[in-house]
Amino acid sequence: MAVKIHTVSAREALKPRHNPYWHRVRKGAYIGFRKTSAATGGSWLARFRDEETGKQQLQSLGRFDKLPPSDRFDAALREAEAWFRHRDTGGTSELITVAGACREYVKHLQDRGREAAATDAARRFKRWIYGNEKFAGTRLLKLTPKAVADWRTELAKTPAIPQDKSKPGTRLRSASTLNRDMTALRAALNLARENGHVTTDQAWLAKLRPVENADGRRDVYLDIEQRRKLIDAARADVSALLRALSMVPLRPGAMAALRVGDFDKRLSTITIGKDKAGADRKITLPKSTAAFFEALCRDKLPATPLLTRADGKAWDKDAWKGPIKDAVKAAGLPHAATAYALRHSAITDLIALHKLDTLTVAQLSGTSLQMIERHYGHLLREHAASALARLAL
Repeated sequence: MAVKIHTVSAREALKPRHNPYWHRVRKGAYIGFRKTSAATGGSWLARFRDEETGKQQLQSLGRFDKLPPSDRFDAALREAEAWFRHRDTGGTSELITVAGACREYVKHLQDRGREAAATDAARRFKRWIYGNEKFAGTRLLKLTPKAVADWRTELAKTPAIPQDKSKPGTRLRSASTLNRDMTALRAALNLARENGHVTTDQAWLAKLRPVENADGRRDVYLDIEQRRKLIDAARADVSALLRALSMVPLRPGAMAALRVGDFDKRLSTITIGKDKAGADRKITLPKSTAAFFEALCRDKLPATPLLTRADGKAWDKDAWKGPIKDAVKAAGLPHAATAYALRHSAITDLIALHKLDTLTVAQLSGTSLQMIERHYGHLLREHAASALARLAL
């Protein structure tokens, strides 16, 4: 027997009971109202029957008690319809929030052994997602482009975290920093879609699109002579770090994470573990570079950092920024030169001067072939033009 629940008067006339009163939306899809007492406004549910398995699934929709009683049926119906569409298109029965998607992504990285990437993502989510209760608590099915755009706008206005974390941030967030924070969220939402928690990326596809040409540090190229000047101008411990970055195009963080045990003197190889590339990889070093790394390992235990500061502590970005700036100034180099500029310069030389193929460069530097072609494609085009010129008759 059909029961009316779409009007306030009809719901008030219902007897309290635990079992919901159901209203048929269409075949296999129902919206329900549970009235447990005469004094409360009741709660709303949705029921869906999977035609393939025949199983019925229930989904709590909430109380909607912040809305006027006359608006609650329509609100519940809208949310129920969204869930029905989600299930019709293959979505999972589990509904998660933005925060839930972020935690699932961190676990996904950990399960695949990508501890460094998981730690970085978790740190970003803790700063920019979990503290925003409204955004973090939004169910993915209810996530809208406006909600994502509002989050992005607020994040862009947030000052960057200073090196001295005890002081308030005042420096404006750069476009490249914004891109990195958005990348973590975009990856989490894309994984949620892949896992069936949502069936479309419409809410974030356009709103989390990276700022183009934001990473200006790749434009700072230092030639061999400039690199030598920088190394010579730096104090001894910084000089060793800069020399290592000039010899092997690793990310500064990955270079700083190397341990003595990662260098194999017998095979002249280093094993790279802590890097965005994920899985460990080995790089065979030429004799001169191997000799330099061997000297760094002398009289050190395997678990000791390969490159250390003067006080014996490991390097990190907060420790090397100031000393490298001092060396840049002393060497008379462009003020925008950074530790990362050495990686960029080394990659540029491997492609432009030494004509190394991009796949090998990608493997050496621990990045994707797509990324190499995106940022160094102009060098490849120059190679192609030169090659075509040699074909002229």
